[in-house]
Amino acid sequence: MAKKVVPGLYETLITLGLDQALESEPDHRVDRSLLTEDAHVLLTRHLGSELHRALKSLAGKPSEQAALINRLLETLDAALPGSADDPVKSPPEALHAVGTPHPQFADRSVTPQRPSIPLSASDLLVNARHEPRVGHVLKQEIPSADRIDLLCAFIRWHGLRVLFDELQDHVRQGKKLRVLTTTYMGATERRALDALYEMHPENVEVRVCYEEKTTRLHAKAWLLHRNTGFSTAFVGSSNLSHSALMDGMEWNVRLSHAETPAILEKFRATFEDYWEDPLFEPYDPARDSEKLDRAVAATKGTDASSIAYVDLNPYPHQTEILEKLETERERHQRFRNLVVAATGTGKTMVAAFDFARYRRENPDATLLFVAHRKEILQQSLIAFRTVLRDGAFGELWVDAYKPTRFQHVFASIQTLSNQLESLNPDAFDFVIVDEFHHAAARTYDELLAHVEPKILVGLTATPERADGQSILHWFDGRMAAEIRLWEALDRQLLVPFQYFGLHDNTDLGQVAWAGGAFGKYNQGALENLYTNDHARVDLVLRELQDKLVSVGEMKALGFCVGIDHAEFMAREFNKRGIPSIALTSLSPKEERDSARQRLITGDLCCIFTVDLFNEGVDIPEVDTVLFLRPTESVTVFLQQLGRGLRHAPNKSCLTVMDFIGNANKNFRFDHRYRALTGTTRRELEEALNDGFPYLPAGCSIELDAVAKDIVLKNVKEAVGSTMSSVVGELRSAAKGKDIGLAEFIHRSGLDIEELYQTKNWYFTKFRREAGLPTREPGPEEDEFGGRLNRILHIDAADRLAFYRSLFQKDAAPQEKDLSETQRDYLHMLHFALWGDTHGSKKYRDRWPQTQDILDHIWAHPAIKRELFELLTYLDDHATHVTKPLAELGAKVTPELHTVPLSLHARYTLAEIRTAFGLLTPENSNPIREGVRYLDEFKSDLFFVTLDKTEAHYSPQTMYQDYAISPTRFHWESQWNTSESSPTGQRYVQHESMGTNVLLFVRQKKKVGGQSQPYVFLGPAVYESHEGERPMAVEWRLKEAMPSDWFLGSKVVAG
Repeated sequence: MAKKVVPGLYETLITLGLDQALESEPDHRVDRSLLTEDAHVLLTRHLGSELHRALKSLAGKPSEQAALINRLLETLDAALPGSADDPVKSPPEALHAVGTPHPQFADRSVTPQRPSIPLSASDLLVNARHEPRVGHVLKQEIPSADRIDLLCAFIRWHGLRVLFDELQDHVRQGKKLRVLTTTYMGATERRALDALYEMHPENVEVRVCYEEKTTRLHAKAWLLHRNTGFSTAFVGSSNLSHSALMDGMEWNVRLSHAETPAILEKFRATFEDYWEDPLFEPYDPARDSEKLDRAVAATKGTDASSIAYVDLNPYPHQTEILEKLETERERHQRFRNLVVAATGTGKTMVAAFDFARYRRENPDATLLFVAHRKEILQQSLIAFRTVLRDGAFGELWVDAYKPTRFQHVFASIQTLSNQLESLNPDAFDFVIVDEFHHAAARTYDELLAHVEPKILVGLTATPERADGQSILHWFDGRMAAEIRLWEALDRQLLVPFQYFGLHDNTDLGQVAWAGGAFGKYNQGALENLYTNDHARVDLVLRELQDKLVSVGEMKALGFCVGIDHAEFMAREFNKRGIPSIALTSLSPKEERDSARQRLITGDLCCIFTVDLFNEGVDIPEVDTVLFLRPTESVTVFLQQLGRGLRHAPNKSCLTVMDFIGNANKNFRFDHRYRALTGTTRRELEEALNDGFPYLPAGCSIELDAVAKDIVLKNVKEAVGSTMSSVVGELRSAAKGKDIGLAEFIHRSGLDIEELYQTKNWYFTKFRREAGLPTREPGPEEDEFGGRLNRILHIDAADRLAFYRSLFQKDAAPQEKDLSETQRDYLHMLHFALWGDTHGSKKYRDRWPQTQDILDHIWAHPAIKRELFELLTYLDDHATHVTKPLAELGAKVTPELHTVPLSLHARYTLAEIRTAFGLLTPENSNPIREGVRYLDEFKSDLFFVTLDKTEAHYSPQTMYQDYAISPTRFHWESQWNTSESSPTGQRYVQHESMGTNVLLFVRQKKKVGGQSQPYVFLGPAVYESHEGERPMAVEWRLKEAMPSDWFLGSKVVAG
């Protein structure tokens, strides 16, 4: 029967009837094939709807209803054996409770009170007349909960008092209560937290976030876990206050696990993520009551001391930087390390933790910390003393302060410059230079040329100085670690931004451009174009009036091309009644200082500047940034943007206005937006089309229609988007001379993934096209070279060292000269390149022996050379320290000590199969599911893909597998695994049975059509599980996962 359809959005299964109805609209229908991982959701919804109608038609006939269900179960048994093993009783009945034995009467049982809202139903509670208040419903539900999790922005005594008796009974029965709260708005009352803790210190855990600047938690939610599986949750507007629970105009949704399991699983996962976050600190009244009082008072503005509460453990983003520093030193033997991070992201704390780690191994280590202002030195000294738990640590050397011990010195660059000749170059083992781009370059150059520390650490917000010169040459030409902008925003270390890309009607095609893809506009011509353009000024003002609450109250920085442009803008704004000033490097210091104060107090609305983005203009109160010129350098763009991202009182976000003209084709919009969003080039195109849906909380990017077209066209035509553009850039970079892979990547600014972004893109081919000298081709060069993009993931140190040594040889080695591990490494490379050749008619018999593989590579001299260059580049840019399984010792059984895998390295499935002997030149044993037990190695192998669907967002599958902390991982078993099954028992009892659990995890199945590798997170230990068919298991990793992987695989950003 044909169905009626109306225009609009749908998400429904296409039945034959619907398909017939759509035949009249063949040009207007939009069909999508069902995504594999989400197909069951739509199919179940359709079947459930039809089943509901069928059962409703049998109303009053319960035996017939049960018979229909049992017939369906018999049908399902063919697809899922065991489905019909437990048919519905006829006539059907519902189980409502299983009681516990009565403590006094053996023939009686005790059952909790049933809530007024059925456990299998959801509801909206609005504290309305004639319906239960949310506080009353909670009082009903708490007695039947087996454990409770509460997330509440603030907790007050009168609100807690409403539920006090029920919560106290809960914890006195040995049940757990976990509470997360904050000092937000100073509303939490110490009496309430103390009362919670004192209910039962062993069964009640309270954690408090004191960080008002970085965590503005508004959530209010309860999760009442029930071991029966009928858990419920409350999510809404009610804090734990009397009015919110009983008579306030509050909205709260009561959710049921039986009805919305995916939402409750998301709740549980998110709560666990918050619980493990070091921002939330355990609360003990005996230890923390004064700290809470001071935090609440400071939030209310009644405490003038402004104490900063510093956690003695690094935050995840800081741990990531520390791990990268460790990799630079331990793996790459690089001891001059530059850390780049925006002001306010905790660079000094990173340096303190870094030195603390070094000092543990070198107790007598000396330290020199250098900065350009006494205030920075004093604050840094406090940070080091806090981290090192030593109130007497360190001495100042600035102004009248002079050290006496000279073991740990915090010195100003000015003082050191005057004393440099008398300073022994190797007097300090560990030298930290903070924000050295702020001051005169000469003094820092002299210092860095003089000192000879064992470790040099540079801390900066930008690798470019105010004079435009790079500082990277002091650090072997590279940044060791960087807090990327989107990571800092995710962590709320910076205020969120609202970015507007606005077309300004200018044509930059007439402005001369020099330097190719990484050059710049002619600055004089650019300034002439903008200066005296009154229509553009009017446009800027219209956009300001449209986007801001009040132009007269803004605190803005406007970045201009040159002095004339800045003075013109300031003059025009003043004419229109907006107090403004132009500041440049020629402005006297007194004028700069005065302008800063006038902007803060509101006497000025805007400072137009040219070259003060690195020094002189550092005003956290700035809430508006105007990009009035195209900024070619993404580093400079981010530095200018960063001037407005500092936290300040009463500042909720930064408004960014970027005025965009018709740009030169060499201008790189893709670099700018990728730096803002953390996307790849391919993801950027999707984000531009979709309106940037996946930004950090509070952030937005909006481009008007014309600006969007300009940016999209530019991104699609950028260097690296076509083979001809890459070849042209290679020819330009070579300038008639030879150039290697690493040097070209450095000069061009392309990523390694961009250079090998698609099949048949490889460096040897680019070299031939560019006319560079290239070794002779082999018989299958194009096919061989086109597969090199399949090995960009290789990062295991011992494996790469073997490849580099191997491909330096002129003649092909003999198989007999390779060790067993080396043969395994060669096979892993081979199958990574060519896949499982046993299933290919073309390649099945091509390489029957290891020697055939070697001979084939050496038959392609140019590709062999590229393999050496590529694998050397991958080794040089590896970001993790990897550890072979053999080095884990007793953490794994002896059977694994010969498996050629390394912890925290990346592997394709084919490589993993090869490592375990499942894929060799002689045979193939596939792994078709996400789990495999190998009796020979006494190991369960788990293959986990976090984003199980190719859709950007899938609420049905996102919360099955995820990291809870760097050492805890939540994993869901196969659908048919029960606790009592042999497999389930092996999971639960693996330690006593002497078997291993090995975890391989990846973010996505495919990116750009190419299968993604897994990260080997190593051995894990069973901790607990819930449910069965499937089992939801929590594993504890024996080695903490790398912080960047934890941040990428946890539920909550930041």
